[in-house]
Amino acid sequence: MSSFKEIQVNEFDFNPFSAIGKEWMLITAKKGDKVNTMTASWGGVGVLWNKNVVFAFIRPQRFTKEFVDSSDSFSISFYDEKYRKELTYCGRTSGRDEDKIEKIGFKTLFSDDVPYFEESNVTLICKKLYRQSMDPNSFLYEELKEKNYPENDYHAVYVAEIEKILVKEK
Repeated sequence: MSSFKEIQVNEFDFNPFSAIGKEWMLITAKKGDKVNTMTASWGGVGVLWNKNVVFAFIRPQRFTKEFVDSSDSFSISFYDEKYRKELTYCGRTSGRDEDKIEKIGFKTLFSDDVPYFEESNVTLICKKLYRQSMDPNSFLYEELKEKNYPENDYHAVYVAEIEKILVKEK
């Protein structure tokens, strides 16, 4: 069984362009005694309000949004390419319909009651600071809206402080 160690943000060697945009990530939260997760390929990391933060985007129809909304914290985790099939499944299947975490065989771990998975390489434990639904009138380029929101299902934007960075020990 592998274990994780906590590292400081200045030790975090991370390329968000490949990790988020190409390799994808799971956003995971707990609601009551249930855990749900979803695959995401939009997001970012940076500094805002003098805090190290993540930016996450979740569409209103996603079941995981209910979990993130009902919790103060959530995790964002990253995986080796060997888990691409599982991440694809989590992106296409709703937790409303089945226990997709059980289906893919991931083992749920917790850090201060925030769920993440044993199979991840890196997990960010994040405390929500801000949430807002995207305003369709704020798009400066109409083609972005037309291409990405033909169903008018605009994402909710979450800004969350990175409280812990957990890295799998090799």
